[in-house]
Amino acid sequence: MGKIAVVYWSGTGNTEAMAELVAEGARDAGAEAEVITCTEFSASALDDYDAFAFGCPAMGSEELESDEFEPMWDGVEPELPGRKVALFGSYDWADGEWMDLWRERAEAAGITISDTVIAKDYPEGEAAEACKALGASLV
Repeated sequence: MGKIAVVYWSGTGNTEAMAELVAEGARDAGAEAEVITCTEFSASALDDYDAFAFGCPAMGSEELESDEFEPMWDGVEPELPGRKVALFGSYDWADGEWMDLWRERAEAAGITISDTVIAKDYPEGEAAEACKALGASLV
């Protein structure tokens, strides 16, 4: 049914928990899902997967984490057009604008984003279910 890469960066564990839920949703839908930290992923691995969920929390003034996640994203972004891609991440302040900015950036690069999920702090209740649904949608 497919192989899904769930690639993430997490500082507090919230986005990591989201990644595990996304993978769980994909597995429940019949796919093989691998949870991978952004430091262990690069464009050379893209052809090993059928779909991708990338997760990064809001950092600073509503931006992607710049030391590890963004360099990985910069490397894969040019290779993602034509592939099934979803985005997710957690936030603690503001209103989640970083996800809108990230989606706009991806779409400007020619990437079709199938869906996005954000969670305020730790993913519980509706946010946890949304993560699982995101994973299932990639199958």
